[in-house]
Amino acid sequence: MPKRGRPKGPDKEPILLRLGGPLLGILDRLAAAEFRSRQGQIEKLLHEALVRRGAWPPNADAEEESSDSG
Repeated sequence: MPKRGRPKGPDKEPILLRLGGPLLGILDRLAAAEFRSRQGQIEKLLHEALVRRGAWPPNADAEEESSDSG
């Protein structure tokens, strides 16, 4: 019998994150506007920040180094 429920996603490690009042309020408003959980909104914002800094996807640097050396 096939397993029911949501498919297993990427492995995630729980972390403790302490955030202050105004920041939580803003996160909650953004999350509600995009129909996300607070956790989902934090992940989305971190992902966007990493993309803007050029650190995402994680293998981009490794691919550049291998193409430069060849």
